[in-house]
Amino acid sequence: MTDIEISRNSKLKNIVKIAKQLKLKASDLILYGNKFAKILNYKKGKENAKLVLVTAINPTSSGIGKTTVSIGLADALKILNKKVCLSLREPSLGPVFGIKGGATGGGFSQVAPMEDINLHFTGDFHAITSANNLLSSLIDNHIFQGNALGFKKVVFKRCLDLNDRALREVVVSKSNGAKPREEEFTITAASEVMAILSLAKDLEDLKLRLGNILVGYNKKNLPIFARDLCAEDAMAILLKDAIKPNLAQTLGGSPAVIHCGPFANIAHGCSSLIATNFAVKNSEFAITEAGFGSDLGAEKFFDIVCREGNLSPSCVVLVATLRALKLHGGASLSELSMRNLEALKNGLLNLEAHINILKNFNIPIVVDLNLFNDDSNEEIEIVKNFVTEKGVSFETCNVWGRGGYGAINLAKKVVSISEKPSKLNLIYKNEESVKTKIKKLAQKVYGADGVEYLEEAEKSIKLLEKNNFSNLPICVAKTQYSLSDDKNLIGAPRNFKITVRDVEIRSGAGFIVVLLGEMLLMPGLGKAPAACKMKIDENEVIEGLF
Repeated sequence: MTDIEISRNSKLKNIVKIAKQLKLKASDLILYGNKFAKILNYKKGKENAKLVLVTAINPTSSGIGKTTVSIGLADALKILNKKVCLSLREPSLGPVFGIKGGATGGGFSQVAPMEDINLHFTGDFHAITSANNLLSSLIDNHIFQGNALGFKKVVFKRCLDLNDRALREVVVSKSNGAKPREEEFTITAASEVMAILSLAKDLEDLKLRLGNILVGYNKKNLPIFARDLCAEDAMAILLKDAIKPNLAQTLGGSPAVIHCGPFANIAHGCSSLIATNFAVKNSEFAITEAGFGSDLGAEKFFDIVCREGNLSPSCVVLVATLRALKLHGGASLSELSMRNLEALKNGLLNLEAHINILKNFNIPIVVDLNLFNDDSNEEIEIVKNFVTEKGVSFETCNVWGRGGYGAINLAKKVVSISEKPSKLNLIYKNEESVKTKIKKLAQKVYGADGVEYLEEAEKSIKLLEKNNFSNLPICVAKTQYSLSDDKNLIGAPRNFKITVRDVEIRSGAGFIVVLLGEMLLMPGLGKAPAACKMKIDENEVIEGLF
């Protein structure tokens, strides 16, 4: 049975019944049929849940299943009669029609209805794209109408929620007598408006952050902000519904608040602060995930989101698979189902690196081995022994095949570990210099020997320091496939330096983006995009969406 058949054949509850688990009434919702809804009073709730973060080792082409584990863990906690709420990111159309696929889990561990959530859902991404590009149009119109603010350089970029490499370099303002200039699009998930919506606390905070967006510099190299164009209210009008988190459900009947979708390799990689706060205030266990490996998503969740939202996680689940470990250990993709103790033992170095990364933050860790049907007991035991020797808890799960019932032991372990007292440590202090913060991330998280800066990065750092932007958290844009900035250095690379290509300010979101190596903010499609394999029939039944 395919994922889509599972999704269609599973009997979903009316979303109002799901809302009752969170003490929400129909009047608290904007209903989208009976499938999902927006939550109106998203500040309600007084409970103080144990917050559990799900992260992973570096992803591979064989998959890790972090979202699937997050969903299965929530359903397992529900089976154990715990009041639970998920906080997940919304899927982006870029990966859906590219190669990575959607972001709704898989097998019997899904949020549903999968097709709707992976596609247009409640229109949040469209609203974000429109608000972003409204600001761009206001900038170019201002310049055309006489440039009273004296724009010398525009730094704000247009966006689109699709993978389109042709938009990485474009020329705008070629008509109507305006002076042409080069620009580049980002994917919507990497846009500052997405980051702002992800970190805003409410509509007033959203407007303040939108107004604080740095859009360019004048002839004296002084910053120009979106508020100087009086853009914040118009942008907020487009985002008035998008700021409200979305309520859906898992196949196991657990409530899932799905909101915002920044990528972790080019943004901060977490669901919205509004969604996570709602989950914490309305459950006993709030489960959230951070994109890609702990070097990206988890680090940013702790250093950016927890810092901003004053959150204190009780437990972190580190997901790995035997297949991914063997790939990191040098096995070929065609050999992953075979017994290969040498590759597995070599790949354990990547797992060890992620355990060490997470130990920096002082949050109790559970390593979860997400199982495939052909995994051998001998190899599972090797991983278990390795992890326990590191003084870390270990568990396995099979949520793809069994849903929440495949994660009961993991859920029990999470409940137990979450009782242990902990206090979150952060990697750096905001008031430290930009280069000091980058150096600490390079050494403590990536395991690099040092940092090299290209000339453009040096200039950008001096400019942001001159304009008092340096006291902000760091959001690194780098490859997800390696702890380094070189996607080919898999496993646990040593004796390397990271290269900072450029640094960009996100004054509205409240962080500094550090671009490493060749990382681009607009992905491209592969040679055989998933879009080319999708079908829809006269009854609107979709095939090939995953």
